[in-house]
Amino acid sequence: MSKMPILPQQSVRDIRQAFRQLCSQTLPMHWLDGWLLAVLDKPAVFLMTDDDYRLTADETARLNAGIARMMTGEPLAYLLGHQAFWGREFVVNRHTLIPRADTEILVDTVLNFAKTQANHQPCILDLGTGSGCIAITLALELPLASVLAVELSADALQVARQNIARLQADNCQAVQSAWYQAVTGRFDIIVSNPPYISDDDEHLAGLAHEPITALVAADDGLADIDAIIKNGREHLCDGGLMVIEHGYRQAKAVRALYQAAGFVAIETVKDYGGNERVTLARWYGGCDHQGDN
Repeated sequence: MSKMPILPQQSVRDIRQAFRQLCSQTLPMHWLDGWLLAVLDKPAVFLMTDDDYRLTADETARLNAGIARMMTGEPLAYLLGHQAFWGREFVVNRHTLIPRADTEILVDTVLNFAKTQANHQPCILDLGTGSGCIAITLALELPLASVLAVELSADALQVARQNIARLQADNCQAVQSAWYQAVTGRFDIIVSNPPYISDDDEHLAGLAHEPITALVAADDGLADIDAIIKNGREHLCDGGLMVIEHGYRQAKAVRALYQAAGFVAIETVKDYGGNERVTLARWYGGCDHQGDN
């Protein structure tokens, strides 16, 4: 680390002052504070109550090593090995996307729908589950539901299964599949946070450490969304719901894909930043009962 190394025996107060000069849009202050707390194995209040604490040489070395990694763009979550989502900690690594707060909008949308339905034991399919954060959250929030999470990457699938076991989501199972390829039966709800970034998107530079296959899709980022919508008709029960997360500029295009595929009751939900983030629709014309998963 060349810009501002932290020296041994510096106090937490002085280190955080150095952080204020070091932080940037790509290295936010909360990453630096988060890594400092991880190195010290202390709660957040420690930064205020014990800011005169002076780091040892070993703690300083570990702190600097982590800062050097984050300065290359590696997210704090990969250093920590976990990320919070919907109030729970999920194991993550370089094979999985890091759960984002905006994806909680997708979960919230599904839960709001489920509360209005007479069927309190819905069958739910999560496509491209990654760390499993969406599938597991839905399984835990809807304990009578049956959730199937599919993931193409064997490495990511291993992480999802680890999270299922850790969080005791007994009503959730994860299988390897290229979208619907290994999926049978019909579902009441299909959800997905698929790759939706175009390969020439300027934001990709800031996501270099996350798995590219989970980020980028052809046709201006719409290819996978199109496939999920079209093929989803074969896997949704009559009146079933499909909910897809997408880029903030893609809502109009996603609504058009739904409409072209024969979906109805198409609606877009905004994220916490006021951006159009999740689009949902209903499918009529499938079966009138659930199949086996």
